[in-house]
Amino acid sequence: MKVSAKGEYGVRAMAILALEFHEGPLPLRVIAERENISLQFLEQIFLPLRRAGLIESVRGAKGGYLLAKSPDQIRVGDILRVLEGPIAPVECVGKGSGKVCDRSDACLTRGIWERLRDSMSEVLNDITLADVINMSAD
Repeated sequence: MKVSAKGEYGVRAMAILALEFHEGPLPLRVIAERENISLQFLEQIFLPLRRAGLIESVRGAKGGYLLAKSPDQIRVGDILRVLEGPIAPVECVGKGSGKVCDRSDACLTRGIWERLRDSMSEVLNDITLADVINMSAD
């Protein structure tokens, strides 16, 4: 699995929201400037994150975006699944992919891809936004 710019920028923007969690809503423009991300692209990224319940928007002069849960309750895997889809190195082992390949029953390499998928998911599900902040402080 290669993480696209959408996934990378989404995790970076969510880390900024985690860093500012106790400060209240943060305008999208501020996040875009801090992370050098196009405002229009960030708007496209935040829409599915809001729909998934990971962030909330607040209207008004002091409005902006904030995390819907505390940073220790949002996992990097949650963010990437919303923005990238299933975490899988090949399509045939993506969660919910069913029988995508007519060779899946006889595939000699399927076990490799399943183990890789499981390892990637384990790492991404073990890291919360709170961990991301702590990692950057080390």
